Amino acid sequence: MIIFDNHFHVDPFKGLFLEAVKQFHRAGGTHLNVVYKTAHDYGFAGVKAEDFIKAMDFHLELVEKINKESSVKAFAVVGVHPAEFAYLAEKKGLEYAKNEVMKALEYAQKLCFERKAIAIGEIGRPHYEVSEEIWNESIELMKYGMELAKEADCAVQLHTESFNEEKFRELGRIVREVGIKPYRVVKHYSPPLIKIAEEEGIFPSILASKKTLMEALMQGSRFLMETDYIDDKKRPGAVLGPKTVPKRTLAFIQQGLMDEDTAYKIHMENPKKVYGIELEE
Repeated sequence: MIIFDNHFHVDPFKGLFLEAVKQFHRAGGTHLNVVYKTAHDYGFAGVKAEDFIKAMDFHLELVEKINKESSVKAFAVVGVHPAEFAYLAEKKGLEYAKNEVMKALEYAQKLCFERKAIAIGEIGRPHYEVSEEIWNESIELMKYGMELAKEADCAVQLHTESFNEEKFRELGRIVREVGIKPYRVVKHYSPPLIKIAEEEGIFPSILASKKTLMEALMQGSRFLMETDYIDDKKRPGAVLGPKTVPKRTLAFIQQGLMDEDTAYKIHMENPKKVYGIELEE
């Protein structure tokens, strides 16, 4: 049975790295979207495009290592985190930061064209308060990332502030304005507003907590599951532990809260549609 965690970080310096991946596998997990952290997390300064580019290349090496040294099939998601842009804008000015991040996003697109990565992300806007200028430019960069993804016909994973119905409607308008296929737009860390996301065409990726999954399943199976595992030994199991997606899925099947057809749709059909990937059992 295929079990796919849509948003999982690894950190070879502060985290468990391969051990976390092996925990995921031992719990029944088979496939992972390994999402770029930040240039700083990977030991780069994060003050120019070159830093982000080197960090993305390093990220690809980590994903390659997972594929070689574990039984899990890992896919790379690369981009520039909105917090990296906000930090750089405060440090070096808005125009400089925007230009460097745009160059880095163009490199992320190149990796997607080459199929070394399957999505641009996480991009979007900060989840904390920033100046109006940084907020507006973050939206412009998010649109730019979507435009690049549209050209490459790949997905984007979005990091944003907390979402509600109104925010989904707003995002739907942005998606239509850019013209990217809406199902290629993944709202990472999404609330279980499955029907509303479907109305806008966007794909929600929900945290695999018991409550969130219950609420999501009441509205259908058009979503992805994630842990947003951050792989930091100082914060073990944050946001959710590496075993959560397989454990939760298998427990729900066992308890009759999810049938195998639904699990197949969430873990096999949905990732295939969103990312255009083949998932072999």
